Amino acid sequence: MTTTIQRGLIGAGLLALSAAASALPSFTFDPAAVGLNGSSFTADNLLITDYARVTSSPSGAFTETGFLSIYAAQSGDDLAATTGLNVANTGYSLYISFNGTGQITSGSNPLTGPTSGVFNTLDYTLWAAPGKATFTFTNNTPTTSATNAIELASGSLVEGSLGTRVSGSSFSPSADATMTFVVNPASAAFFSSFDYNQALTSFTNTSSQVTVLADGFTINKGGGSINFASAVPEPETYAMMLAGLVSIGFLTRRRGTKR
Repeated sequence: MTTTIQRGLIGAGLLALSAAASALPSFTFDPAAVGLNGSSFTADNLLITDYARVTSSPSGAFTETGFLSIYAAQSGDDLAATTGLNVANTGYSLYISFNGTGQITSGSNPLTGPTSGVFNTLDYTLWAAPGKATFTFTNNTPTTSATNAIELASGSLVEGSLGTRVSGSSFSPSADATMTFVVNPASAAFFSSFDYNQALTSFTNTSSQVTVLADGFTINKGGGSINFASAVPEPETYAMMLAGLVSIGFLTRRRGTKR
């Protein structure tokens, strides 16, 4: 009986860890809490449009800068109701500014063959602004019309990778990254239901969204998504948690023996 209890406790703990690692967590944002004209919404995924400038060197080193405009949110397989988001004049905008550096580790010219690489640095800030922000390029540099923006959160790279594949006479870049997520204390009320410390991002851009330049390329209206998670415990933390579960089982067995 005690062995069954012990196994059950350990199994329950492992199932809880597995569920926490695999579920797509939901969150609630409340723009009105920071003075913006919009209703609170609950979702588990943010849909974004990518405006970026990538500059590369012959050595394969590159820099990237740009904006990610959040245009919709999902809850499960459905779009969430985001009243006020990207409504001109009377609504509000959510967007991210970012800067990164990295290195191509495989391949050399995306026009002639596939490439892959890693991010070395990546820093971002999540902003909210009144009205509908627009994004464009000035001398191949991404710019935004947003004014009076409110800093909501920021973060930096945990790990990230990127790649390109050849598509006819052009190429299609993609990237993914895990980032830290730190809420700005002054804007904490915006995150009315939120208990995560990582942002997970993924981008896939078609060749029609890429403009090749002499020293790199731009991405105009690329696509991607962002969702959130809590950092997965390190192996040592798993070991400590399992040790704790075993101890609970041992104590339960001792109590059963004393009876």
